[in-house]
Amino acid sequence: MSARRQVRYTSLAEEESDDDNRSSGQEDLRFSYHPRAFDRVPWKSIALALFLLALGSVLLLLSYFIFTGHMEGDKSQAYGLLVLGILSFLPGFYETRVAYYSWRGAPGYRFASIPAY
Repeated sequence: MSARRQVRYTSLAEEESDDDNRSSGQEDLRFSYHPRAFDRVPWKSIALALFLLALGSVLLLLSYFIFTGHMEGDKSQAYGLLVLGILSFLPGFYETRVAYYSWRGAPGYRFASIPAY
């Protein structure tokens, strides 16, 4: 059996109505919308995306060269480089693509969809 909790409830303080806030000239900042606020360019995120894209491309090329025999190495090294290349290339490519289309002004793409770090 669960024990009953002994909680004393009290009534909340009186809240101001919306009419009082409008008449005093105060605007609730939670509901204010400024479309220019979403157009800030997240430079750190774009730099990280470009780094991941370049790193993934290099790792994929290295794994390709090992697989084809142009570089010496074991097949296990090539598989490891292939997995690491895919894991770094895909997010870098996606974020770079979103940043490029946002910069070009394509419909449906905004810089707000890129997480800022």
